[in-house]
Amino acid sequence: MDGRIYKVSELNEYIKGKLDSDANLAQVYVRGELSNYKVYPSGHHYFTMKDENGALRCVMFKSSAMKLKFRPESGMRVIAFGRVTVYPRDGAYQLYVGSLTPDGVGDLQMAFEQLKEKLFKEGLFDREHKKEIPKFPMRIGVVTSSAGAAVHDIIRVLRKRWPLGKVILLPVRVQGAEAPPEIVGAIRYANRYAVADVLIVGRGGGSLEDLWAFNDERVARAIYDSNIPVISAVGHEPDVTIADFVADLRAATPSNAAELCAPDREELMEYIDTCGERILQSVEKRLKILRQKLGLISERRVLTSPRVYVEERRRTVDALAVRMRTGMTAEIARERAAYAAAAGKLDALSPLKVLGRGYSITRRQTDGTSVKSILEVSCGDRLSVMFYDGEISCTVDDVLNNGSGFDTVMEENDD
Repeated sequence: MDGRIYKVSELNEYIKGKLDSDANLAQVYVRGELSNYKVYPSGHHYFTMKDENGALRCVMFKSSAMKLKFRPESGMRVIAFGRVTVYPRDGAYQLYVGSLTPDGVGDLQMAFEQLKEKLFKEGLFDREHKKEIPKFPMRIGVVTSSAGAAVHDIIRVLRKRWPLGKVILLPVRVQGAEAPPEIVGAIRYANRYAVADVLIVGRGGGSLEDLWAFNDERVARAIYDSNIPVISAVGHEPDVTIADFVADLRAATPSNAAELCAPDREELMEYIDTCGERILQSVEKRLKILRQKLGLISERRVLTSPRVYVEERRRTVDALAVRMRTGMTAEIARERAAYAAAAGKLDALSPLKVLGRGYSITRRQTDGTSVKSILEVSCGDRLSVMFYDGEISCTVDDVLNNGSGFDTVMEENDD
């Protein structure tokens, strides 16, 4: 330095120039752990990378952040690539990150795991949301590339297995940035216009990058929201995508998807033939039983000798009539005997019988009440005395008590 006095901003610019001119700092890889990761409304990402002994401020502008395949989070170990320079306003140097990859795993794999965990927590993989694949689909929609081998494999298998079904191709790109919106649009179109009974969504094999369109969150949600059952047929059997988890059914290959969505014509014909034979055997067995019953019925007397049958039924009716008359006569006799016994008991209890043995009944003439004791009468009372053969009226002249009972002396009235 020449002893010149610098302004703060001049010194910051001087240091920035030194750093910018260093080729080693223009393209540098840095490994560390993310801390204080923040995304601002402007779309820029600000964070700190640190290790055991130090920390480095970092910024990733929106244009670079849009290329990220995964979602960076604090605590994640990453490798950042960018350039080191000074931000003159603050006088602090920082790393301007151009790309960011997870440390120890690819960014695509990291993005796959993050999206898988997110959708799993939201319930998009739950079995209760899976729709049943129709057994006999008449319209089969295929969402794939019209130029790929997958569509030819699907058509070939369906033509052999289920020629009654109509294949409806919804051509889309299956690779590249334009693929996810086209796949989503095809699925929504099929649902809006109900063009198919079942949808096969997929493509042939490829690398993780080639299959990435089927790991897109937009595609996953479109499959989940589909009212038409969806069979995922992406890549080969070892390939697994997010679409496989969300779909109602996963097929190992496009050809396998065609096998799963439609019955085999030959197997169906064999089943129909078997059912026909069983029905025929059942009908023949039933006819045999009915013939036997008809033979037994035709041998009955009511059919062979109708007059004899009627005579037997008539004799039965006559016998029942005799039994009924006999029963009625006996019942009437029992009822008469019971009546006579009741009448005898009632006659024995009759007050007239008591009067016939010399007793009488004394009543007041004023109200007709019976007199039971000499204490109930007084001299001069008018009484009526009832005998078995008549009644007399009298007046009480005196009331006497002879010690052994009560005697009432009454004067007979000629009335």
